[in-house]
Amino acid sequence: MNDLSTASIAPTRWYDGLAQYQQQGIAHVLATVVAVNGSAPRALQAKMIVTLEGICDTLGGGGLEHDVTTTARALLNAELDTPIAANSKQAKQGKSEKAEAVRRESVYTKHYPLGAKLAQCCGGSVTVMFECFNVTPPLSILVFGAGHVAAALMTILAELPCQVDWVDSRAERFERYLIDESTTENQPLSYHLPAHIRPHINDDPTDFVKPFVKKQGKRFILVMTHDHSLDFDLVRAVLDSYIALNADNTKQQHIAMPYIGCISSATKAKRFQDRLLQRGYDEQLVDQITMPIGLPLGGKEPMAVAVSITAQILQQYHQP
Repeated sequence: MNDLSTASIAPTRWYDGLAQYQQQGIAHVLATVVAVNGSAPRALQAKMIVTLEGICDTLGGGGLEHDVTTTARALLNAELDTPIAANSKQAKQGKSEKAEAVRRESVYTKHYPLGAKLAQCCGGSVTVMFECFNVTPPLSILVFGAGHVAAALMTILAELPCQVDWVDSRAERFERYLIDESTTENQPLSYHLPAHIRPHINDDPTDFVKPFVKKQGKRFILVMTHDHSLDFDLVRAVLDSYIALNADNTKQQHIAMPYIGCISSATKAKRFQDRLLQRGYDEQLVDQITMPIGLPLGGKEPMAVAVSITAQILQQYHQP
């Protein structure tokens, strides 16, 4: 089974990291030297990127870089009170969601004397500015089916900060995106697609459901295959995974239901709903399935439908 992880080769320069993490929707901090007095390990405007898992580029190493990294991750985890948050009513009431958002979305600065405290003897001082990006839950989308609407949808999603896994059992549906069709079996296929859109060829697309439902953040599952029976199996797999993952009452954290959207006519939607209810699924759970997907903007062309689907995803994603 193909993996849904976002692992990739870590960039080494801050500008490459910024582009990659912005495109993939990964939470990160851009740390910039905004003031220098006296001797310092790096010049004015030196930058580095910090994520929860790693760093990219350097501000000079040593104690300074260690504290910058620790401070950046504290911001990403909403564990650091910024001046804006400290003065807010919400911060005084404890770690409310609103107060955490203020901490993470504000620009934070910190002054560093480069002396004994940091085990650096440069003798000068620097001020570092911390800018947080993508601190809200990432927009994760799992798309089943590589037909005309899905292809149009990828054209739009290519321009948005999100993580997309695109699954179909038909290898020929991805041939138009291949960089080198002569790739051997021992080499991974390369596609003319942005890094945040990952195609997967798999004979059993339902394998992708449970790992995706378990993911954190706001998740969107779009079912738009060429086969109505496969669509139904995928919808059932999502419901079954959600029920199974929440069946253990000893778990501390409840897993939220992802958005489930299925491309359909009104007739197909009614048939799916009736069949699910006949199989014993809870009516409130079935009602959470969006059929047909997309806002009613009008137009039946693949791109028009793709625009309506994207608009609905963004509308749902940006709701509190």
